[in-house]
Amino acid sequence: MKKKKPTNVEEYIEQLPEIAQSKIKELRSILKSIVPEAKEGLKWGKPVFESITILFAYAAYKSHLSFIPTGPSLKPFEKELGEYTTKQDSVQFYYDKPLPENLIRKIAEYRKKDAEENGAKWKY
Repeated sequence: MKKKKPTNVEEYIEQLPEIAQSKIKELRSILKSIVPEAKEGLKWGKPVFESITILFAYAAYKSHLSFIPTGPSLKPFEKELGEYTTKQDSVQFYYDKPLPENLIRKIAEYRKKDAEENGAKWKY
């Protein structure tokens, strides 16, 4: 039976396997604490936090979460991200390891500040 396409973040999370649900709820909580006023929704089938622009997105996959704050927001943290798989605009966190909460907070705070103070858009 085909899964129903989620229409909100809660439905997105409910459709995930248990390990993914646990980790994504943890990531969501960290991000929500940085941008409590931001609107949550789905874009491109992924959860996002949005204020004046999309601040960050995140998604669950078979073996990892992707945190997507944009490439320019990852750049200042390249050394700290060395042990993680990174893509142009995202970083992957595997389910079998603890989330690096402090690093996620620093990146999210940097992205929020860049968007609010410098007008940084979602896609550069």
